[in-house]
Amino acid sequence: MSSCATPAAVKIGVIGGTGLDDPEILEGRTENYVDTPFGKPSDALVLGKIKNVDCILLARHGRQHTIMSSKVNYQANIWALKEEGCTHVIVTTACGSLKEEIQPGDIIIIDQFIDRTTRRLQTFYDGNHSCARGVCHIPMAEPFCPKTREVLIETAKKLGLRCHSKGTAITIEGPHFSFWAESIMFQTWGADVINMTTVPEVVLAKEVGICYASIAMATDYDCWKEHEEGVSVDRVLKTLKENANIAKSLLLTAIPQIGSMELSATLLNMKKTAQCSVLLPRH
Repeated sequence: MSSCATPAAVKIGVIGGTGLDDPEILEGRTENYVDTPFGKPSDALVLGKIKNVDCILLARHGRQHTIMSSKVNYQANIWALKEEGCTHVIVTTACGSLKEEIQPGDIIIIDQFIDRTTRRLQTFYDGNHSCARGVCHIPMAEPFCPKTREVLIETAKKLGLRCHSKGTAITIEGPHFSFWAESIMFQTWGADVINMTTVPEVVLAKEVGICYASIAMATDYDCWKEHEEGVSVDRVLKTLKENANIAKSLLLTAIPQIGSMELSATLLNMKKTAQCSVLLPRH
């Protein structure tokens, strides 16, 4: 990656998950279909502003929800946002709750993840692209941007939202939901919620020095809870429809605050970490 001694002004990419990708949150919208060395992103980049903060909205599964989680081109999505100058990526994701206290409709600002995916490319440095030469060993002890998470948490509190300030998300391959034995096992592992998209998005964002944070919305209790309706597509969509304004209000309130912050040192440190994690080929 090229050096970035003076980080650009804040520009925020918003990757919208299932039912959470409404372009109406942006003012002055324009669309831009782009290509990347890793292929095409899931859909057009929708450019606009949220209270004078430059933003780009991208529907993770395509605007018609035609791309299943395993087939999302995560590399192209993150690379496209990087090339457009995004300093931050805030994503929304539907998830199942693995804890009694995390109720459907709750927001979780996740801080850790467990990877149970099996078929996804998790690095730009795969030896196939001249734009990403070498091998990258990116540190992942703190995968989500703490400053961005802090703003989201504080904003959620001010808005009076039911919000959990941390949580471990386990990402499964899918496309089927987990079965009962898995759900119980994931609880014993310490996972709080379950989804299908955090990995590899969070890893790829880290590789290119982007501040990444996730707004997870619980839609169900997965399948572990006795006497509770199990997870289903209808249940997920119903909960998302009922609570879509929660995620929207959080984004509309938090993004202007992030845009007003002095983040030069944070952004520079992110870029340096990404650069120093790459072992270049020997000559």
